[in-house]
Amino acid sequence: MELIDRYFPKLPPLARERFRALEGLYREWNEKINVISRKDMEGLYEKHVLHSLAIAALRPFPAGASVVDIGTGGGFPGIPLAIFFPHCRFHLVDATGKKIRVVKEIAEALSLENISAAHQRVEEMRDERYDCAVSRAVAPLKTLISWSRPLLHTAKGRPSGSLICLKGGDLTEEIAQSGSHPRLTEISSCFSEPWFREKFLVEVSFGR
Repeated sequence: MELIDRYFPKLPPLARERFRALEGLYREWNEKINVISRKDMEGLYEKHVLHSLAIAALRPFPAGASVVDIGTGGGFPGIPLAIFFPHCRFHLVDATGKKIRVVKEIAEALSLENISAAHQRVEEMRDERYDCAVSRAVAPLKTLISWSRPLLHTAKGRPSGSLICLKGGDLTEEIAQSGSHPRLTEISSCFSEPWFREKFLVEVSFGR
């Protein structure tokens, strides 16, 4: 939790309380359903919570924004972002039902009323539209673009919004195969821990 306090010292008390509660909640649920690898539980705040909050540090959302988290797994980056942005709406989607169960239970335990969650394949989503899609490294960039494009609001018949991914390593080939021209930002530009080296925030903008 000290990492969150170090990088976000002006968090409101309620947000700080919710972030502090995450470790106990994930430890409890991880005993029942393995949503985070056992070795990663010791690095929960660095490798999962702070990693998710790279989006908050580098590409903050305006109040009222609607965001879909594609392949949220155990709730990352969606749950930390929902805590950080209480005036935005987040919809977390995953094809694994037991992981969505954990997401719903943790959101309820934290009284996060700005979160909804669904056990659903993202390819089957067609009704809702969002301002932004977020995701960690759940699929190649080309696939994430194809999944997110139909979920974004449209302007003049074209997608209008952005896809923000958290990815690592050499992305040269993956970006080339995607046919896109994303904006890349090194996460180490805002978080100094060695684990964030060669990790990037990848942003693809549509309709701009």
